[in-house]
Parts: sequence; structure tokens; C-alpha cells
Amino acid sequence: QVHLVESGGGLVQAGGSLRLSCAASGSVFGTRTAGWYRQAPGKQRELVATINVGGGTNYADSVKGRFTISRDNAKNRVYLQMFSLKPEDTGVYYCWNVDSWGQGTQVTVSA
Repeated sequence: QVHLVESGGGLVQAGGSLRLSCAASGSVFGTRTAGWYRQAPGKQRELVATINVGGGTNYADSVKGRFTISRDNAKNRVYLQMFSLKPEDTGVYYCWNVDSWGQGTQVTVSA
């Protein structure tokens, strides 16, 4: 397993941007797909974006064109750059690496 720690969440107005960062420990991080999920109050956790070892990405339809996922395997980090944020993007954002989850970071977008 990999230990994951997210940072970068916060409160932002609609239309604003945030950059989430996930720091991973463990040598296998760079060999596995990583990603971000989110969970809004009263809703199930949902996929936001994933990135594989080769840099191939996958996004939820709701964030395509607004969010960008990237990774730096040398630093054991994965990032989520979020632009044009909407109130519906509010939730706890979790870093994921196959069988590991971070503790989550809160993102709140005000109208």
C-alpha cells in the first residue's frame, strides 16, 4: 500500500481556481494509475480524473475542459488543477492509487 496526503483545498468563489496536490510515500506509486475522486454531502464518492503510468488521462464528463490531472513520479506526486470552479464542484477530494486512499481535502465553491 501507499500512504497518500492531499493538500490545496479551500474556499473559492465560483469561477475561481485551485490546485490540489497529493504526496505519496512508497516505491510503487510511480508504477500504478493514480487519480482523484470527490464526495459531495449526501452523495456517493465519484471519479474526477485518473492518470496512468504513461500519462494517459481520463476525466468525468462534468470536469472535462476545466480540470487537468498531472503527475510527477520523481517526486511521488499527483496534482489536480481546477479552473472555472462551480458550486457543484464542492466536496471532499480524495487522492487514489489503486488500493490506497488519502484522508481527503475539502473544496468549497461559493456562488
